[in-house]
Amino acid sequence: MNTLIEKYKGIHPGIVLNRLLDKKHISQRPFALMIGEYPQTINAITKGRRKLNTALALKIEKQLELQEGTLAILQTYFDIEEEKQKASLFNTPNLSIIRKSLFWDTDINKIDWDKQYKAVIQRVFERGNEMEKNEMERFYGKSTISNVLAHNKRQPYTINRRNKQTS
Repeated sequence: MNTLIEKYKGIHPGIVLNRLLDKKHISQRPFALMIGEYPQTINAITKGRRKLNTALALKIEKQLELQEGTLAILQTYFDIEEEKQKASLFNTPNLSIIRKSLFWDTDINKIDWDKQYKAVIQRVFERGNEMEKNEMERFYGKSTISNVLAHNKRQPYTINRRNKQTS
């Protein structure tokens, strides 16, 4: 059980069920009827459109000779992973303060504020106003901003002029 859980941790248990059924060469419809469930229910679970409840997980585990609780634990890990993803979406600065035109080249609602923090900080401190800079300081902290700005490798754009020597 532990190897199955570690291998599929965070994946919808329906996908694991589909794989197990394929390995045993069992079609979804006959399997659903074998365990006394509607075929549509099993189909929705294997497509990841429906959660696997504990009672159904126990029926499936018994029929497939899996250790009791395996699929239920996988469902729990999947739910935890979903909640983490939802929580990370709310980890954003106050977007009512930041102008959308500051990020003209991307959808401001799709920015991953944690992964792309260096680019965000550089953009705001190059082109933002004081309110936007203050919001970045509140969101990232002064030490993070100081580190990013100190290690800024980008140089301002300049036009190269060649010196022509006359003889």
